[in-house]
Amino acid sequence: MWVPPTDHPLRRLFSGLTEHTFITQLGVTDTDLIDYISVMLARFIHVSDIHCLNDDTGKPLASVSEMAAEAAKLPGDGRTAREIHRQIGDFTLFWTGVYPEALEKARQSHRRDCFVDYCATGKRSYYLASTYETDDLAAEARVLRKLSDEFELCAYGLNQVRREWRQYT
Repeated sequence: MWVPPTDHPLRRLFSGLTEHTFITQLGVTDTDLIDYISVMLARFIHVSDIHCLNDDTGKPLASVSEMAAEAAKLPGDGRTAREIHRQIGDFTLFWTGVYPEALEKARQSHRRDCFVDYCATGKRSYYLASTYETDDLAAEARVLRKLSDEFELCAYGLNQVRREWRQYT
């Protein structure tokens, strides 16, 4: 997973937009949550980070149903399961918040994920990822739990961030 450096121009742009939107429009002041979301946006400028999970043959998993099936194959503990659940949460939050119209098109075209509830799946995945708490991951586990609890608010916030950045394009 690529994490853009703090001085990367796109990370600075997304950090500013996310912070402004979440604090002024939504009243969310949790800086760890805001930072997580802005880094996720910067990470997802690379399609390879949106589709970073692969099946057994190395083929990228492009749908939530494929990712969930892959997660179900893993033992219930460990970093790999945690990372898959976190990625499913990130994936569903990104599409729900930033490009909800793409989800509607997928439902209408009866693609593989047409029956997947992205909000419920994202909330569940973030919750599961948050349960793999170790000393070095305690702070992120708290953020993942908050993303689970506040998934819809964060998706709405991301939609507002998108409206803001569209003013610059």
